[in-house]
Amino acid sequence: MKNIVLFGPPGAGKGTQAEFIRDSYNLFHISTGDVFRYNIKNNTSLGVLAKEYMDKGELVPDEVTIEMLNKVVINNLDCNGFIFDGFPRTTSQAIALDKLMTSNNTMISAMIAFEVEDNILISRLIKRGETSGRVDDSDELIVKNRINEYYRKTAILKEYYQEKDRYYGINGEGQINEIFIRLKKVIDSL
Repeated sequence: MKNIVLFGPPGAGKGTQAEFIRDSYNLFHISTGDVFRYNIKNNTSLGVLAKEYMDKGELVPDEVTIEMLNKVVINNLDCNGFIFDGFPRTTSQAIALDKLMTSNNTMISAMIAFEVEDNILISRLIKRGETSGRVDDSDELIVKNRINEYYRKTAILKEYYQEKDRYYGINGEGQINEIFIRLKKVIDSL
């Protein structure tokens, strides 16, 4: 199995490239946001629990998130691997994800990080906000804050995966197909 964590700041192209990877390698794309929305919409016990935290403006505990992800992994073990998009975001989540994968007799093969200049990220997000209607993509101050939050809180995961020799940084700038060619080189080397 090839199990990949897609990583990068908001607007780096993770969601776009995840679709190409999914289709080319028959990997199951797990977007944490989609998993949350599914569980909440379908009133699963984990969804109800997550919603209680979210309604109070609190972060959903890692244990709840991991359990949701574990159910998705267990239900899709017949695929060629998984793409994790939006998770992990902290070292403790990365450790929990490693345990989850080990319990299913597999492991994270690579963290592939999209490296993109901030001005390009801002431009991409503002453009996306114009067409998607996403409020968090339409205000430049909010966009800049999200990017800064990524650097402050999430970018530390680079060190975690570097220590395990599973970190791959790629240039996330340019045409979508050019970026995918760079991604393929990394994935094919795993």
